[in-house]
Amino acid sequence: MWSVDPRTGQQREQVGLEATAADVDAAVRAAEAAREQLADRAARTALLRAAAAQLEAAGEEIVRTADAETALGEARLRGELARTTGQLRAFADEAEDGGHLGVIIDHADPSLTPPRPDLRRYRIPLGVVAVYAASNFPLAFSVPGGDTASALAAGCPVVVKAHPDHPATSELCAAALRRAAAEAGLDANVVSVVHGFEAGVELVQHPLVAAAGFTGSVRGGRALFDAAAARPVPIPFHGELGSLNPVVVTRAAAEERAESIGAGLAGSMTLGTGQFCTKPGLVFTPAGAAGDRLVKSLAERLAQAPEGIMLDARMREAFADGVASRSRLAEVQAPVAAGRGGNGGVTAGFLTVPAGRLADGGEEYALLLEECFGPVTVIARYQEPAEVSAALQRLGGSLTATVHLGDGEGRESGGEAARLLAELRPRAGRLLVNGWPTGVAVAPAQHHGGPYPATTTTSTSVGATAIERWLRPVVYQDTPEALLPPELHDDNPLRLPRRVDGRREEPAAG
Repeated sequence: MWSVDPRTGQQREQVGLEATAADVDAAVRAAEAAREQLADRAARTALLRAAAAQLEAAGEEIVRTADAETALGEARLRGELARTTGQLRAFADEAEDGGHLGVIIDHADPSLTPPRPDLRRYRIPLGVVAVYAASNFPLAFSVPGGDTASALAAGCPVVVKAHPDHPATSELCAAALRRAAAEAGLDANVVSVVHGFEAGVELVQHPLVAAAGFTGSVRGGRALFDAAAARPVPIPFHGELGSLNPVVVTRAAAEERAESIGAGLAGSMTLGTGQFCTKPGLVFTPAGAAGDRLVKSLAERLAQAPEGIMLDARMREAFADGVASRSRLAEVQAPVAAGRGGNGGVTAGFLTVPAGRLADGGEEYALLLEECFGPVTVIARYQEPAEVSAALQRLGGSLTATVHLGDGEGRESGGEAARLLAELRPRAGRLLVNGWPTGVAVAPAQHHGGPYPATTTTSTSVGATAIERWLRPVVYQDTPEALLPPELHDDNPLRLPRRVDGRREEPAAG
């Protein structure tokens, strides 16, 4: 495995070798052997906090290496490192709290019809989790990222299939996590890394792998999803595949603040050279003078935008080809052309199309309803709101959907604003009003997922509830207390939040 500088295309260093089937088997079996150690919530809490500290201690080298492999810039990567360590500490808090165990106790009640036996429910970890690292976030969605953090918090050891665009960064992060495991008194094999395409296939098919998390392309993710389902014992595959993230600008919003919406769109769609999974890829803008002002503002900002470097040469070519194939469609125009730039970079731009073509233009226009990874967006100009509604019917699922409303449109529960949100809700996991979707806050209420192809399940990969992906419920019925796990004892020795006989109980201080 070679580390490559995307700015020059030159190899930097050989990081290691692609893992063989035997290497993958050894990594998974070592993770399974270390699994029992993660049953101790205190130990995994210590691991997650130590991991954050170890990454911070090695931060300068990690950021420098990640920039050399991704060209994302050291300022952006320092922010991503802070997000990553914050994520680890947040999941440490979740593990320590114990609420994710979902303890429910219903004592026996023979007076009910039918009589109720003694039932005690909680969640247990699934087992070894395979994590497939993302290209565009070498820290927050890669080796030390949210999938790894949430799986460890749940009590699941992790084997990460590193992304080939940042193998050296992956090894540095893996070393930090393994040092943290040793510091917490755990086997370092609670986290390990393998490299190579075949390793990814072997990993999802390994009989000891109990679940998988993936962030990447529709093509690659769907192949792994199908492999996970085709196993003799299928496993959960939590994949984030592709997202268009539609935006609807109402006529009132365009009339009130066309210039600021255009400027905001330019900033959002070019963030990270357009390589964010939440980039707005389709924007419905009204025809007429107000919409023209918005488009002009966007064009002025993009014309001044510097060329950007994409994560690798393959993505650069796919971006240029994707823009060119969309530009060839009838009635599609490119006021600011996106595509290949000089010195290995790309230029940002946008396409325009009458919104009616998206609904009645035939299958060829379906291309405009697919994600084009990179700094380009499609502006669909509509005459009437009905054209937006018809086009939305053809959209697949997205991570986000956004509406920009006029000042008075959000002040009542009915009307156009409510109708738009109702139309967008079935198509996205996060709805935004008067904002931009790039940027995913790490918070308990966050949801980063959406209908297919945005994700393959209904779960989130960001926020506290991500931990639930790696757990399954178990119920004990009429079981003597001596045989119950301590989480289900009446006296609550672990001081867990729980629900007993229909009432919420918080643990006593101690």
